[in-house]
Amino acid sequence: MTDQYTQATATADSIRALTPIAPRLGIILGSGLGNFASQVENAVIVPYSDIPYFPHSTVEGHSGKLVLGHVAGVPVAVMQGRVHAYEGYPLSEVTFPTRVLGLLGCKSLIVTNAAGAINTKYKQGDLVVISDHINLTGSNAALGPNDPKFGPRFFDMTTAYSAKLRALAHAEAAKQKIALAEGVYLAVLGPSYETPAEIRAFRILGADLVGMSTVHEVIVARHMGIEVLGLSLVTNMAAGVLNEAINHEEVMETGRRVEHQFTSLLTALIPQIDITP
Repeated sequence: MTDQYTQATATADSIRALTPIAPRLGIILGSGLGNFASQVENAVIVPYSDIPYFPHSTVEGHSGKLVLGHVAGVPVAVMQGRVHAYEGYPLSEVTFPTRVLGLLGCKSLIVTNAAGAINTKYKQGDLVVISDHINLTGSNAALGPNDPKFGPRFFDMTTAYSAKLRALAHAEAAKQKIALAEGVYLAVLGPSYETPAEIRAFRILGADLVGMSTVHEVIVARHMGIEVLGLSLVTNMAAGVLNEAINHEEVMETGRRVEHQFTSLLTALIPQIDITP
């Protein structure tokens, strides 16, 4: 059986064969945020199904395309959608695209998601910079034999989300007069939404947001020494905060509503992140 490093290297090589673009920054777009990929100039668009070893998205709002090109002059690789463990994928496959982004040359990663608000100060449509995370998925993407070509066996997660990149995000948001909160993201396995009792427990743990993605991508990115900026879009209030049911259509609609703000912020941030030492 081919090891993951060999597979990821083969995948990166197959992508390089399609375009001379050498991305320095990777972007993973979450539910309802995929339209940002339309900002990529001179885009080379590759469906995940055409990329060797790449997992295929099955969730609405995750179109499953890798978009390579430039944003504000910066060479980027944009994942228009991701896969999740709740779709039945092992974490090694969930995070495989992140490994490939690293091997393609991405030194920084912007990871985005749709999230439920645990913090009652948040409201639907808010953008939140992730300051840290709590992994309650029951596993870890670095589980199993370690390949030192990716990174060390034991690695630090103290600065999982770069303080420098968070500061850039806050400064740019203030410049654009975009309200930008900051908070802790808690990840669960899904696919069911959380119960009100779980949300009360998560609030006691110090979580501000809850979702079903992101943390394992961040774990793998940090394993490879990639600097991370995390952005959450509050698409709904978490279970029990309001006396309302939660549904995926609401997630998609909120993404469409804040698309302009999200696009404007990200487009302005990309060249700033690219020059950050």
